[in-house]
Amino acid sequence: MRKLTKRSQLLLYGCSGIGVNLLNTIIGTYLCSALLTGGFVNNVESWTYLNKDLVIASVWAVMLVVAKIVDGVIDLPMSSLTDNLRTRWGRRRPALMIGWIPMIIAYLLFLVPLNAGVSLLNTVWFALILCIFYAFYTLTMVTYYATFAEVVDNESDRVYLSSVKSVCDVIYFCIGFALIPLFVNLGSNIRIVALMFLPLACTMFIPLFLLKEEPSNLQTDHTERVRPVNLFKSIAHCVKNKDFLIWMLVHGIVFNIGMTLFLSGINEFFSTAGLPMTPIMACSFGPVPFTIILYNKVVKKKGVGFAYRYILITFAAAMALMTFANFLPDSAKMAVGIVSALIASFSIGAFFSVGYTVPAHIAAESNKKSGIMTSSMIFAVQGLFEGVSAGVASGILLTYIKDHDGHLAETGNWFETVRLAGYIPAAVAFFCILACILTVFVPKSISRLGIQNDDKTTKQED
Repeated sequence: MRKLTKRSQLLLYGCSGIGVNLLNTIIGTYLCSALLTGGFVNNVESWTYLNKDLVIASVWAVMLVVAKIVDGVIDLPMSSLTDNLRTRWGRRRPALMIGWIPMIIAYLLFLVPLNAGVSLLNTVWFALILCIFYAFYTLTMVTYYATFAEVVDNESDRVYLSSVKSVCDVIYFCIGFALIPLFVNLGSNIRIVALMFLPLACTMFIPLFLLKEEPSNLQTDHTERVRPVNLFKSIAHCVKNKDFLIWMLVHGIVFNIGMTLFLSGINEFFSTAGLPMTPIMACSFGPVPFTIILYNKVVKKKGVGFAYRYILITFAAAMALMTFANFLPDSAKMAVGIVSALIASFSIGAFFSVGYTVPAHIAAESNKKSGIMTSSMIFAVQGLFEGVSAGVASGILLTYIKDHDGHLAETGNWFETVRLAGYIPAAVAFFCILACILTVFVPKSISRLGIQNDDKTTKQED
């Protein structure tokens, strides 16, 4: 594959996932929640499909976990497909389209309930369509992320590409968590809003024009320098990578449970807390292009390990402060909410960046040392871990919160003034602190990643 050497090319390439990731955010954060009215206080008719429950809550909770597990498990054969695909057009570009088209169809079908009330049929229907959406979303994005280890040939460009991708993620998060709530609160139903942003998925066409691949169905010395292997050998190679497994424990499981819980339950939290989502989320994401610069400076001086602990502690502090805002009078809530959002801005963009930088680094090193093509499998196994942890967060924890939201979180004293959904940020803070503690096990090869002096030394040795 031809390398992208110009920063302008890397900038454009990093924007490719905006639309597809936005669709995933809409379906996971808004549309799944819109099937149940629990947790909503204001504008229920706009936030839900038909202003009524459409699925059986207890069964839907199980189905969500199953969908997330299927999402994670199917990552493995999908990644093997993109690594081993042999066509005259290469392997990555055809895989992108094989994933993109069914994903769009599934997204549209998820907007259509089979009947207008609570039923097992609706519950199974939405779970099935969700599994299909996740499967082909995975194929699309795993293929895209795998190219991060292939389109650049040095660590500096890889970090730059990951940083560009993280800023682009902030853009789609601004759309998802600031602009979408604005449209809904103005009276547009969430399904109409979901259709409005569908055309942005066409940003995934960018790699089709920038990627220059040799035909993967030709057996040449050049194309076989890093050889593809079958599914089981590829999986085995990944799970034997100790550094990767430790990173998955910290980031893919513990941290991801907290972050998914917050993102999946964000509209319930703001509705319960009586805080306006649009201005607070704007304060969270607005400063990110500047805070990501600070994060990159920390990485260059101290490495990814130190920088990761810094953003975990910062985000935990922001979540704790946001929980505290629940107990304040309405006149003070807004100010405290904005302060907590500004604190969170120092972490949000960095979370995206580290989520691409570390696995891309592990994949590139693995390809180089073993000669085995595992670029997409690394991201697929990461997706498996994240899928299971996301299922725990959104399928079990959030559904329990929504189903019991009418009950008091505690009895007695000042706790009784806050509904259960108001404690979501506190749970997120707990998982961030736990992940921070577990970073002591992260190996030096990851902790020191990005340190400028180390990069210079490595170049001299090469």
